[in-house]
Amino acid sequence: MLVACVGNLLRGDDGFGLAVAARLLGRLPPGADLIETGIGGLGIIHQLMDGYGALIIVDAVDGGSSPGTVLLLAPQVAEVTEPTWEDWKAQIADLHLAEPSRILRLASAAGVLPEHVLIVGCQPETCEEFEEGLSRHVAAAVPVATRRVQKLVDELLLQLG
Repeated sequence: MLVACVGNLLRGDDGFGLAVAARLLGRLPPGADLIETGIGGLGIIHQLMDGYGALIIVDAVDGGSSPGTVLLLAPQVAEVTEPTWEDWKAQIADLHLAEPSRILRLASAAGVLPEHVLIVGCQPETCEEFEEGLSRHVAAAVPVATRRVQKLVDELLLQLG
């Protein structure tokens, strides 16, 4: 299984996924790979080409909750049939953006999307301004999300057998 942590350290709470990656480093069991892609979403797709049965993406996610709320999402990825050129252009216009929906759609189109996909997100307080460091609420959510990811990894590895 693959745990992919994304974000931008220069955009405040958007660095959430990277903070979780730092805590997970060396703490995942055999069978679970950890990558930190920053804002390079295509890195996840390249890694998925190695073949994985599960994917957990860790990122700041605006779910309309209070800042620092840890969210667990099971995204629905629309089947990619025959996208038009306009569809592809909209998806790949800015490939450095690691937006989960874009990553999942491209992984599906490439035929490398795992059967099990989860997103562990955190409601940001701010991600729009140039700012280093996490807000107080999001920083407090990092250990909570780290434990959630570790538990999910254990559960998914058991399912994958």
